[in-house]
Order: sequence, then structure tokens, then C-alpha cells
Amino acid sequence: MKILIAGDGKLGETLAKQLSVEKHDVTVVDSNPSVLETDVGRYDVMYVQGNCATMETLRQAGVEQANLLIAVTGSDEVNLLCCTTAHWINPHLHTIARIRNPEYVEQTYAMRDAFAISMIVNPDQQAAAEIERLIKYPGFLKRESFAKGRMEIVELRIDADSKLRDVTLNSLNSIVKCKVLVCAVVREGNAVTPDGNFILREGDRIFVTAPTDTLSVLLKNLGIITRRVERVMIVGGGKVSYYLAQALQKHATEDRDTGILKRVLPRSGIDVQLVDIDPERCRSIADQLPGIQVVCGDASSLSFLESIGLAQSSALVALTGLDELNMVIALYGKNHNVPQVIAKMSRIENSQVIDNLSIGSMISPRSLCCNTIIRYVRAMQNQTGAAVTMHTIADGNAEAIEFSIDQSAMHCNVPLKKLKIRENVLIVGIIRGQYIEIPNGDSHYEVGDSVVIVSSGNQIIGQFNDIFA
Repeated sequence: MKILIAGDGKLGETLAKQLSVEKHDVTVVDSNPSVLETDVGRYDVMYVQGNCATMETLRQAGVEQANLLIAVTGSDEVNLLCCTTAHWINPHLHTIARIRNPEYVEQTYAMRDAFAISMIVNPDQQAAAEIERLIKYPGFLKRESFAKGRMEIVELRIDADSKLRDVTLNSLNSIVKCKVLVCAVVREGNAVTPDGNFILREGDRIFVTAPTDTLSVLLKNLGIITRRVERVMIVGGGKVSYYLAQALQKHATEDRDTGILKRVLPRSGIDVQLVDIDPERCRSIADQLPGIQVVCGDASSLSFLESIGLAQSSALVALTGLDELNMVIALYGKNHNVPQVIAKMSRIENSQVIDNLSIGSMISPRSLCCNTIIRYVRAMQNQTGAAVTMHTIADGNAEAIEFSIDQSAMHCNVPLKKLKIRENVLIVGIIRGQYIEIPNGDSHYEVGDSVVIVSSGNQIIGQFNDIFA
């Protein structure tokens, strides 16, 4: 397909890289010549300098022949105008707009048809939702959901005292006493697809497939104690922090008689403390979210964090605009035995250095948003057999994809052991109604089922039938 990307920032560059790998005809538009010069020649894409919200620039970029426009500039207003203008020129065009400002969210969804937007993405809101899930259900580094939340792929680290240390995967189920499947392992920065003879080592990060109701059994039998999260410290007053604090403290109230903030716990039982160094930003957040405690101070100072109760926190979430600062804050939390530590990584994610630091869970808004857009692109390209859900796992080296099985699917009702499936593709789950199966060689799928696969390497699985050799 011919795809235009308006905005050559972090998300635009990531999309250009991925979509060019998937053999799409990609053109990137940006008004900043120095930004474009940096990326020219790095990927197999075309570059156009200009204001993407103008007809002249859009026509120069080929909007009249395009199938999809993805507007991800740094301005919500420009993204909206870009989509509206492009669709006016080409009424058959699909459009995706990134909208980040909380003030615009509700009205943009309500006026989506007026703006001619096919899909709205908000990486900050997606990241906040992902962090909220991790906080409410602690014990895992990451959780990726399938089958409307009834099946998940979770990430665990093999620590020195783990029951799985030096264990072969053939012996796994006898130790955890529930049926799960390890579909990928990251060791020393390298992702591998393990077989039954693979031996787990200290420092490994494993990706485990299981029905959601099996996960609590898994944690219990591994001796991983999960306590109810009562107090969350959020460091950084950006958009992700706003959305997260809003989600965690929906029912906090303010004492109108005294004007003093009441620490009223919501039904979720989670008390939220937000820290930022900018006084003006602190006042703004306190006005918008009166149910949380806002503290103004320098979070890079360990003594300051200690003074406001770092060691008493159930969870620490580092969401400043600097990856390096988030790493330092996460290390503070780990050293003070905070049970759950989550850090946002925008630029230096997937680094082996970060992995060796063992700083807890890492969240990338860019990756979450990119996955959503890539799934939309693949659905446009494959009208039948397209992915329902898609997540990137194992530091971006593998994809976990859910497909709905329809009449176009090959080899229905055939045992898996008789199928010739492409190398580095693994069927990890079959969902039939309310029943979820971790498959073996005798398992099969039927029309109406959902199938979850994990694919590693450089191969692109755009539709279900692509998994066969």
C-alpha cells in the first residue's frame, strides 16, 4: 500500500522503519529539514519537506494515490487539520491521527466523522492503561492480553532464588503445577525460541502463555508474593502521569469546607502521590485532579524521595521526560525494596544495559502506539484472516498475534503435529468459546476459534495462512 506519515519524530521514524520492512510504499513528510536529513538513507522511504497540513505539500507527497495517512506530528491541531485536508483531497483515504491533549480526547472521538479520522491513537493514554494493569495485578514485568482478556502472555525474570533456575522446560509444569507454555526467552539481550530441553538460567526473562485465571496459580506455586497495592508514587507530571493518576484515583474528593485535600481512598484502595519539579505544572495537576497528593520537588535527589515516603510505597512509577532519570529513579526504588517498579523508556528501550540493571517493568508508549497502527495497516491489507490483537514481545524480537479462524483458514480440524508450520512460528493458544487450550500435537483448531501464535525473526505474519511453510 502507499502510506503517508506526517511527522518524523520518534513515532514517525519507528513507523517508517517497520512499514518499509513490510514492503509498503512509504513517504514521510516533515517541516524540519534537519530532522529529515538525519533519516534520509536509513530506510527505504521517500521524504518530503513541508507543512503536512497544506494541500500543496500533501499533493507533493502523493496523497491522491495514497491508501493511508498517519498524522503523528508534535501538534494535535496539525494532525487534525492534516487528516481533514488529506481526506478532502482523497475521499477514499484512511486516516489515523495521534491526539495527546486530554482536553481534546472526548470531543475528538465525538467529532471523528467531521474530522474525517478513521482511527485515533493516544500513546500516553495507552501507556497509562498498561501501567494501571500492571499495578492492579502485580507479579509480572509485562502482561499482554488476548481473547478479550481471557488469555495472556506474561513476562517473568529468573532471579537467583527462583524455583525455575536451572530447570529444563520439560520439567516446568511439574514445578508450577499448572499448564503453561514458555514461548520465548531473552538471555543476555538475545531472544530465542526454546524447546523442551532448554535450561532456564539466572537472569533470563521468560514469556509465558497461560489462561488469565491460571496466572494467580502460577505466581503462588513459584512463591512470588503479590500484595495489594495501596500507595503509588508517580514521578513526573506529563500526560502519561495525568492519565494514570486519573485512572487510579477516580473517586478521590476534596473537603470543600476546609479546602484541605482529603486522602480518601477510592474503591480500588490505591492512594496516589505525584511528584514533579515544576511548580506551575504541580498546581495545574492539583487543580485538575484534586483527589491526589501533589508534591513539588527534585526526584533526582534520593534524600528528597526518602523524605516523602519512597520506602513506604507499594509501587514506584518513573514517568519523567528523560529515560536516564527514569532509570535512576527506578534503581532508587529497587534499592529501597519497593515491591513494584515501573519505568517509561522512550528512546533507549530494549538495551542490553537496561536489562542487566534489572530495574523492573519498562513501558514504551511509542511501541504500544506503533503496534496499534501496524495492526490497522495489516487489517487494511488483509481483509480476510487479519489479526485481531497484536503485541510485540521479547524486546521487539517476536510478535504475539491473535487471529479469528474463518472459512478462509487452511487445515481446520487437522492435528497440529501434521501441519507444516514455518520456522520460528509457534501456535501457543487455541480459544474455543469459553475454553482456552495450551495446545499440544494432538490439538486442532476449527472455524469460529481464535488462535494465538508467536512469530520470531524477520518474517511478517499478516494473515493466519502466512504461518504455513
